[in-house]
Amino acid sequence: MTNADLSQQLSYLIARVNRMVEDDLTRRLQPDGFSIDQFRILKVLDHERPLAMGELAARVLVEPATLTKIIDRMVSEGLVVRLPDPADRRRVLVSLGPAGERSARDLLKIGRDHEERIAQGLPKRDLQRIRQILSDLSLD
Repeated sequence: MTNADLSQQLSYLIARVNRMVEDDLTRRLQPDGFSIDQFRILKVLDHERPLAMGELAARVLVEPATLTKIIDRMVSEGLVVRLPDPADRRRVLVSLGPAGERSARDLLKIGRDHEERIAQGLPKRDLQRIRQILSDLSLD
């Protein structure tokens, strides 16, 4: 593959799709004042809570130091709360606060609409296959 074939390199194609998907989600979240990271945190905690900071960072694809800053802001907004881990006092757990529970419910429609928009351009028969290929992709 030559340099002229950049547009056909897997890494380029994945980055291009990621940019389009994140731009669309950012536009959808902007009126409510949420970032993609906050959206992911609320979505994960709505299904699994409480979670340790390290586990949450891995699930939402954010570095732990960055997650700490995001969680600080979300705590001040009442979206999440920090809790001591009863099994290990050195660990901090994160759970939804009352405002986070309301916001998570409100954001469900945004997430569904976003998923539908992505799927709109793909044949239905290919959606599950694409999900599987992307899930299986690993550089390990």
